[in-house]
Amino acid sequence: MSSPIPSGTLFVCATPIGNLQDVSLRLLETLKIVDLIAAEDTRITLKLLSHFGIKKPLVSYHQHSPPQRTEQLLARLKAGASIALVCNAGTPAISDPGVPLVREALKAGIRVVPIPGPSAVTAALSVSGLNAQRFVFLGFLPRHSSERRAMLELVKALPFTLVLYEAPHRLPETLEDLLAVLGDRTAALCRELTKVHEEVRLSTLAELCRRFRTEKPLGEFTLVVEGAAATTQPVNDAAIDETLQQLLGQGWSVKEAAKEVSRRFGIARSQAYRRALQIRRKT
Repeated sequence: MSSPIPSGTLFVCATPIGNLQDVSLRLLETLKIVDLIAAEDTRITLKLLSHFGIKKPLVSYHQHSPPQRTEQLLARLKAGASIALVCNAGTPAISDPGVPLVREALKAGIRVVPIPGPSAVTAALSVSGLNAQRFVFLGFLPRHSSERRAMLELVKALPFTLVLYEAPHRLPETLEDLLAVLGDRTAALCRELTKVHEEVRLSTLAELCRRFRTEKPLGEFTLVVEGAAATTQPVNDAAIDETLQQLLGQGWSVKEAAKEVSRRFGIARSQAYRRALQIRRKT
């Protein structure tokens, strides 16, 4: 028997990334008792609901939804409705739609409850064989090579494992950019996680580049790449300055930005502070 839930609650629900048996009992219970489900693609969510015999009103909520849709859902929450937020697969807001609604709900004092579950990020890390003590999630890299390489320049000196998603039609170019910017590093290729044609292979960026110069990529990919070796990677001045500019542009103080850059790049905080001051004076 379903238990009552507090009114005006937003549930951020993780759904299976492939295998429907990965659904949690708590997710099923939540979907049964909410008033409304906000879904990235109502057709995909309807298949999930139908599989488990759940009937609930659905409304689309995705990255191209107008601000009015967020306002409409927020109004429903303020009026006491309970809403489940779901994406097509995995956890909402983790390289998927959902951030605006979650942020506005929190700002309005509405209760926001996570219903945790499947995520390709943690699934890939767990089977990669690489250090998952600290990692940086890059989501989907930019579509254009020049922008991809610029972003990779920002993280190439970090001693943390890198995790990213990639679509099959862009995988070969992305691998080439990873190799060009990061150098040849150990990398785990995770394809179609939890699905019938699941593949997990520990390799190197160079080997993966060679493979996909002749093989057509099929499926959804998550790449896990080892971090930089702190003793061998030189400090990239351009990357430091670009990071400082980004942080200062986001409203960070000179002191806060310097502290963060010192942590990320392993340079003295005083050096980062001087650079931040120079950038601030120029803006």
